[in-house]
Amino acid sequence: MRITAATLALSLMAGAAFAQSAPTLAQPPVFTEVNQASALGSSLKGLNVLNAGDEKVGEIEDVVVVGNTLASYILSVGGFLGMGTHYVAVSPNSIAITWDEADKKWNARVNATKEQLKAAPQFKYEGRFAK
Repeated sequence: MRITAATLALSLMAGAAFAQSAPTLAQPPVFTEVNQASALGSSLKGLNVLNAGDEKVGEIEDVVVVGNTLASYILSVGGFLGMGTHYVAVSPNSIAITWDEADKKWNARVNATKEQLKAAPQFKYEGRFAK
């Protein structure tokens, strides 16, 4: 009897906690189709970013989404095996991402040198962004 009462009490507390933290959406989901011109985030992570001189200046480490909008790409610049890496947040308008049909791969370009990216304000994976 005690076990049943304790289980019931825990279930009620967990249900109340879940109800408080779960968002309530007014609208049902809207389903979309993903066309062939779209890129998946998983396809972009790790993608080398080149400049106009075909020099590798960084790599896409992450994407930042604010609400329903792509807000930034996080680029890793420099470093080796995670040591000395400088991360910067770059506007999506600053990076051209294209699909190369002949090579069957994604390409990313930015109009910046590695030195310009290293001099940019650093993004840090800390606080709520800690890995």
